[in-house]
Amino acid sequence: MDDKDPATLLDLAIHSLLKNEPIIIQSLEEIPRELFIPLFTAAFLGGHKKTLTAIVKAWPFFCLHIGKLRSHETHCALLKAMIDGLQVLPVLNSSSRGSKLKVLDLRQDADCRTTCFQIRNKSFCFHSCSYSQTSSHRRREHSTVNLGSEVQLSRYPTELLVGLSLNSNLRTRTFLSFLLSKVEQSSGSLHLCCRDLQIYKLSDYNDTLKLLNLLCTDHLAVDKASLNDINTLLSQMVHLDSLSLSKITLTSLTGKIFKSFLTQLERMDNLQELNLSFFCLTNRLHRLLRVLPRNLNYLDLPFCELSYRDFRFLSQCPQVAHLKRLNLSNNPISWEDCEPLQTLMENVSGTLQYLEINHCLITDSTIFSLIQALSHCSHLRVLSFASNPITMSMLIRILQNLLPLMELKYVIYPIPVHCYERWYFQGILDRQKLAGVQAQLKAMLQAAQRSDMNWITFSE
Repeated sequence: MDDKDPATLLDLAIHSLLKNEPIIIQSLEEIPRELFIPLFTAAFLGGHKKTLTAIVKAWPFFCLHIGKLRSHETHCALLKAMIDGLQVLPVLNSSSRGSKLKVLDLRQDADCRTTCFQIRNKSFCFHSCSYSQTSSHRRREHSTVNLGSEVQLSRYPTELLVGLSLNSNLRTRTFLSFLLSKVEQSSGSLHLCCRDLQIYKLSDYNDTLKLLNLLCTDHLAVDKASLNDINTLLSQMVHLDSLSLSKITLTSLTGKIFKSFLTQLERMDNLQELNLSFFCLTNRLHRLLRVLPRNLNYLDLPFCELSYRDFRFLSQCPQVAHLKRLNLSNNPISWEDCEPLQTLMENVSGTLQYLEINHCLITDSTIFSLIQALSHCSHLRVLSFASNPITMSMLIRILQNLLPLMELKYVIYPIPVHCYERWYFQGILDRQKLAGVQAQLKAMLQAAQRSDMNWITFSE
């Protein structure tokens, strides 16, 4: 016997029906509304494409979200099957019950229900697009409309919520082509709402982006682009929650293009997450931080060539006072004066949950100055300071000071310098010495009854 919950009679009945797709498809007009959700879940997980298409055509609720569902079947094929079920044009003189679906959400979200609660017998979706006429926000403005009326609802476009990754992958390009073709065929009856947009090599997709409504995007990630093209893209967006830019080329931090970039960022009042990697900001971080909102939650600045001056401003900046995640990896921190870093840790100690300072050339003296501030980070969950030249004695001291942090579950630590035969990172790793380090840390955690705290290192 395994530990899984036994299947209910309903589960068994649904799986039995799914073995004969023609029967279950024919019966969709007759089954109760309450059975649609478990039937959809089973069909999706089982990869029953024809059944998924038929379910969408007959969906009796206002919205449908795949939520946390994942399937062993080809994911794009299942999404295509669901999109094929969308009734984007009205069916005249039909005696069938028909679909009430107006929001189809194909994004994976572990916290999202299959369908939203019905409020006072009226159609509603928490994830509806603010820029579509079918949006809950827009429909509140026209309160004279009977939201339960199928006639009124048919006048609104159906929303298709997606996350897109624009890259050279053939499967991705095929799916995108299918999506755009479906939208074009709908003659305005289908609103493509791209909430999460990831682009690899922006210059290859300028024509594709013209076909998307970028007002809908709230998460943008771009890898490889010129800053000028980034500015053009950002100018079409209004309420980004998250912005991630990597390997962005720019000629000057004092020219018009960088100033335009700062102007675009200043418009993003909802921005909560900013990730800039391989983005040279030497002695210009203060200009960037000043235009960011003060409710910023996540700030990632790896490989940004930050200077001592940048760190000093960062430590005093009000925009970082409420950070939950901070990543400063691959920025050398080898100065004798560690006061800026110490002040920074003290200022974020009340909210910080994730800290990454990997490969920063941090030595014993640097980490020693941070220990007290780190021990006050009561909400810290993950600390990563791998690939720094730390001695074993300092590693033990760090562990002892972090033991009281009950929310801290993962520490990614550097291999102590004595485990290398020659200069750190260049010498050969002595794996026997490393095994001794791991055993000693494990014993200390067990003795302190902190086996829930995982200390991990990476070795070649």
